[in-house]
Amino acid sequence: MRAWTAPEMPTLSVVGPPVAVHDTASGGLVTITPEGAATLYVCGITPYDATHLGHANTYIGFDLLNRAWRLAGHDVAYVQNVTDVDDPLLERATKVGVNWVELAERETELFRQDMQALRVLPPDAYVGAVESIPLAIALIERLQAAGAVYRVEDDLYYSVAADPAFGNESGYDRETMLRFFAERGGDPDREGKKDPLDCVVWRGERPGEPAWDSPFGPGRPGWHIECAAIALEHLDTTIDIQAGGSDLVFPHHEMCAGHAQVATGAPYARVYAHAGMVGYDGEKMSKSRGNLVFVSALRNSDIDPIAIRLALLRHQYREDWEWTDDLLWAAVDDVAQWRRALALGAGAPAEPVVSEILSALADDLDAPRATAAVDAWAAATLGTDGLADTSDPEAAATLLPVLDAALGLSL
Repeated sequence: MRAWTAPEMPTLSVVGPPVAVHDTASGGLVTITPEGAATLYVCGITPYDATHLGHANTYIGFDLLNRAWRLAGHDVAYVQNVTDVDDPLLERATKVGVNWVELAERETELFRQDMQALRVLPPDAYVGAVESIPLAIALIERLQAAGAVYRVEDDLYYSVAADPAFGNESGYDRETMLRFFAERGGDPDREGKKDPLDCVVWRGERPGEPAWDSPFGPGRPGWHIECAAIALEHLDTTIDIQAGGSDLVFPHHEMCAGHAQVATGAPYARVYAHAGMVGYDGEKMSKSRGNLVFVSALRNSDIDPIAIRLALLRHQYREDWEWTDDLLWAAVDDVAQWRRALALGAGAPAEPVVSEILSALADDLDAPRATAAVDAWAAATLGTDGLADTSDPEAAATLLPVLDAALGLSL
């Protein structure tokens, strides 16, 4: 599957500091200094509706990680999946009366357009669930050989007891696991399972649903096995960072880790990083609640995508926060303010701003701190306090490539 076109990322004359990111599993900051390419897997969309700002918040957040690593001198191997066959997609296709393949292709293309408009660096491998079915089958066979898979009627289940490290990623107690498992696509009450938390790795064929041949009978892979198989194929036995929204902490990332660890005998990821949830009208923004703000709708309303991106950067990626129109209009005004300051050419000293931006991003992707430094520079340059500072004749030339390379803001 193709990704979107990459924005040009300027090469800077300065090198950023080592990057530290909050690890869900340990609860602390972890500095990743890879010897080779840094490896990053970010869980992608299930394409049954358009890209909303909750999606954009996650992918822009980890786009900062990609950029910060590159600015620190590392190559980055970045993989993202597309769950282009799954229950929510099939249910939506049936509800609206369209072919599920057409729906997935249409919404994936819209996602590409949104990511390109928001200047998100594309993954090196952008892999659909359908095209990765052979990988999933091979991984299931490895789990079978390890005695970690059993059959319930036409379905195959993974036994969470097979992984001694089960629970280490989320840190949740069993009661919390059971609650989230039921809420997030699991089937804890299914009869015949050894443990209510065991998850399906191969779903036997159902009437009216797509199915593929396999050694286990016709069907399709489960959601968790898909990501684990793609990550192991395209990255490494142990990846540097597994990332996604905080709603993926359990069961998705816990199960992905278990599948990979049982199959390989090695830790799945060094760090598990999670983006916060974006709310709207008092609740988490989600398709099930219908309280979505779509990136494409904002773009089609002639909102500058740079302003959309800046509005999201005003919040630290791990933060849960609420979207409002006022945040967007403030970002529109801020972009205009920055452009006025940059258009002068000369301005307040730029080197301290560059240092602050790079340091902020290396400190758990602290975009609010980085953008606040630019605010202060623009205010000083324009003299909003009555005392304009144009002491640095090369200020704009120094800042423009840094804003683009570090924050993805092409001004």
